[in-house]
Amino acid sequence: MKIIKYTYNQKERWDDFISTSKNGTFLFLRDYMDYHSDRFDDFSLLCIDNKNNIIAALPANKCDDSLYSHQGLTYGGWITSIKGITATTMLEIWQLMINYLKENGIKRLIYKSVPHIYHRYPAEEDQYAIFRFGGQILSTQISTTLPLDDSRLRFNENARRGIKKAIANNITIEHCTDFTIYWNILTQMLKECHNTLPVHTLDEITLLHNRFPENIKLFIAKHQDEVVGGVVMFYTHMVAHAQYIAASPQGKALNVLPLIFDYIINNECGDCRWFDFGTSNEDGGRFLNDGLITQKCGMGGRGIAYNIYELRIE
Repeated sequence: MKIIKYTYNQKERWDDFISTSKNGTFLFLRDYMDYHSDRFDDFSLLCIDNKNNIIAALPANKCDDSLYSHQGLTYGGWITSIKGITATTMLEIWQLMINYLKENGIKRLIYKSVPHIYHRYPAEEDQYAIFRFGGQILSTQISTTLPLDDSRLRFNENARRGIKKAIANNITIEHCTDFTIYWNILTQMLKECHNTLPVHTLDEITLLHNRFPENIKLFIAKHQDEVVGGVVMFYTHMVAHAQYIAASPQGKALNVLPLIFDYIINNECGDCRWFDFGTSNEDGGRFLNDGLITQKCGMGGRGIAYNIYELRIE
């Protein structure tokens, strides 16, 4: 085996490998990763065998003397093939990677593992490897996830009341392909509540939706033909993930969000195994938004950790 740096003429090989891997999602396809290539110095890596077959891929970017798995993605460590990758193999891959990083002047690795809910087949050998090589957890964020095949913790009384109120006020839920109006609501809510902006601009989310129409979908709540809330869903093989959640002041008063989630969970999750409401943290997980996570837990979700590790390259 050996480690090589990904180059753009390997796009087709990369995408084919991601599509058949045990823990890859559409976020690692180059048409997704490269939409913000102007912001990141791509330094993705491939591990190939002696027949030049890809057996593992690491979406990554370089910044100064640090390698990040990838700063433009929520998660994404080593993506591996179903066959042939054992804990022993992964230790070998990590040793080869460390040697390669040393040769290229990299002194620090910031590594995001893929949470297990996204795995099509168990793939946590990388977490064992980073432990063996001395990596430490740098941050942990907590996401709230609902198993779609288990209804024991579905909507609590508060959420059910919200659904009834929204229905009584004739709220309708629709799939929408124009993100413009909703992005205005989302941007205003994030600015007022968190003094921040959406990670994706309107042009970027529109571009990505056009590239991945089956993976990225917007569902909106309307009251008397006015958009009052919505959720942007990112669909992978295993997970229906709520990426952006927002309601206007009127939408909050009408309790539209429980109705939106009830609709999506019951009608728009296909063969997904998990519904992920997303994280409820700030400051790398050091601050927990109690109100937000309480709302998500009230719809049946419980905790999944999104870990980021740091490894010093000596």
